[in-house]
Amino acid sequence: MPDRMQADYVVIGAGSAGCAIAYRLAQAGKSVIVVEHGGSDWGPFINMPAALSYPMNMPRYDWGYVTDPEPHMGGRIMACPRGKVVGGSSSINGMIYVRGHARDFDTWADMGATGWSYADVLPYFKRAETWHGDAGDPAFRGHDGPLHITRGPRKNPLFDAFIRAGANAGYGATEDYNGHRQEGFGAFEMTIWQGERWSAAKAYLRPALKTGNCAMARGLVDRIEIAEGRATGVRLADGQIITARAEVVLAAGAINSPKILMQSGIGPAGHLAEHGIAPVADRPGVGANLQDHLEIYVQFASTRPVSLAPYWSLWGKALVGAQWLLTRKGLGASNNFEACGFIRSRAGVDYPDIQYHFLPIAVRYDGKTAAKGHGFQAHVGPMRSKSRGTVRLRSAHAADAPRIRFNYMSQAEDWQDFRTAIRLTREIFATDPMAAYVAHEIQPGAAAHSDAELDAVIREHAESAYHPCGTCRMGRADDPMAVVDPEARVIGVAGLRLADSSVFPQIPNGNLNAPSIMVGEKAADHILGRTLLPAENLQPWIAPDWQETQRQAALRATVAN
Repeated sequence: MPDRMQADYVVIGAGSAGCAIAYRLAQAGKSVIVVEHGGSDWGPFINMPAALSYPMNMPRYDWGYVTDPEPHMGGRIMACPRGKVVGGSSSINGMIYVRGHARDFDTWADMGATGWSYADVLPYFKRAETWHGDAGDPAFRGHDGPLHITRGPRKNPLFDAFIRAGANAGYGATEDYNGHRQEGFGAFEMTIWQGERWSAAKAYLRPALKTGNCAMARGLVDRIEIAEGRATGVRLADGQIITARAEVVLAAGAINSPKILMQSGIGPAGHLAEHGIAPVADRPGVGANLQDHLEIYVQFASTRPVSLAPYWSLWGKALVGAQWLLTRKGLGASNNFEACGFIRSRAGVDYPDIQYHFLPIAVRYDGKTAAKGHGFQAHVGPMRSKSRGTVRLRSAHAADAPRIRFNYMSQAEDWQDFRTAIRLTREIFATDPMAAYVAHEIQPGAAAHSDAELDAVIREHAESAYHPCGTCRMGRADDPMAVVDPEARVIGVAGLRLADSSVFPQIPNGNLNAPSIMVGEKAADHILGRTLLPAENLQPWIAPDWQETQRQAALRATVAN
């Protein structure tokens, strides 16, 4: 615990947004206490990029949340990993850096998040970054921010084969999907620097602590203290109170932020009453609007011995780990997601709604190889499902996990979009030069072609991409379902801000670490009352014939042949 249990600002959560907020507040000379329940982020399982699957399955680092039985997924109980560690989910995620598409943020503004259009948020993405890309328009990128953004070496021939196949299938190539053009196939970007995970803790929190204006308090938050309609501090589960002289800033993520609000009396009044919690502010939007990305692994056995399969054995992993420990180089220094794609599912869709993560090995969700020999896979799923779920309290006790139901695949359109994604993926893998590497399909498999057969595979095998968001959405102050206003102020309670992925009105394209950090960066300026960074009206690339075509007709014909 810090020596003094009070500060100008108390930030709840040392995750992607919370670390960014703490740094900017401390940098401005404000005193800050960051409250984090999780432990240290030191150790090889977090810091070695290739070990990314381990921390999200370790109780030491992960809250271990699971859903209630999902009614449209055969009653499956599905994992919802969230970082319980310094750095939050940026310390256990896949380190993939995707800003989202420009149209995502224009949609936010249209939904009531005034001042959060692409032109408004682009300067904050840039402020966060030091970009080490080797191609693209540097006007779209940042060059002196705390967050290092790099690209993998793409030494495995499967990466370039996948990129070229996607381009040849009619979708084109993109030099920088985080810049001018998202649509197409290209190199993935990652939050890895000098061979190590570059989390929000490394980028923001450690520099904040070095200012002398920021301290950390370890503990489980019981509730936000509220007196006469104003947040005054934070009560921990052990009874200690940390006082905020100016404001409390909640940044505990899409699951824990609504949970803490409801424990504090802010949420749907009827639900709070069920748990004996006196309502302070009746906000029915708290815990509603839960969104996520689902994905499935489309897997193939390889005709050539070029995958990562030899390194998946105990001895192979030991060699990779030893090289990384000694040199911070080799396969251990990459997340091995080094190629990607963003495509449109059909004509009339103006910007990509399907994402690909390519991995040069075929592995199952339990970590076992899906092919006896060499193989590879693409993680694929639709980006803009209309399904919405909820986060609700299980009890009034802070230590009890919340009830989570995403309501996955609850819309008929979801099934159509997912089938389309799988079928388009098969076409891409049937395109040169990728076709030369395909021996046979492992999943969904040759027997799954009809709508009903594909639906059965989706129901059984689709998994979360671990992108929960939207549970305290931003909107106009007069919107009854909005939880925060466009200045990140919690509606109905003074002295309380909220900034993390829970405020997203709609889920953006791709992985959520980058937009979560952006929200923290921009919210910090609102909290400090600063003049916002000037809007930048750089226009994204939109396919000129998007209303009539799904991809380039000439190249599409080569796939059909």
